[in-house]
Amino acid sequence: MTSALPSEPAQARVDSWVWAVRLFKTRSAAATACRAGHVKVNGVAVKAAHSLKHGDEIRVRIGGVERIVIVQRLLTKRVGAAVAVQCMIDNSPPPPDPAVIATLPQRDRGSGRPTKRERRETDRLLGRDA
Repeated sequence: MTSALPSEPAQARVDSWVWAVRLFKTRSAAATACRAGHVKVNGVAVKAAHSLKHGDEIRVRIGGVERIVIVQRLLTKRVGAAVAVQCMIDNSPPPPDPAVIATLPQRDRGSGRPTKRERRETDRLLGRDA
């Protein structure tokens, strides 16, 4: 069995495309992210109905992580993971090293704003001390 690419439509909505290439699990989640401003095309936040073209750079914020992809092929129907990889170029930065994440201080939820001393310690740890 081969992973043949489906015929390419003339245009595709941004919410449909990010769902079709498996950046979001549901199309409604993709549309919600567009409404919230978490999807940007060529640096501009767009609505869900924005039309895409080849070469557009899409920045998607998912769970605090930014994914940067470039459109290679337009899709309107969801495809398998192997085909989805062929339809985009992923320029996302690599995830941070788990050792670095473990060294960052974690505040208890609901503990309020950091004190001046805690903020200075955090700045010193992150190399932002002035």
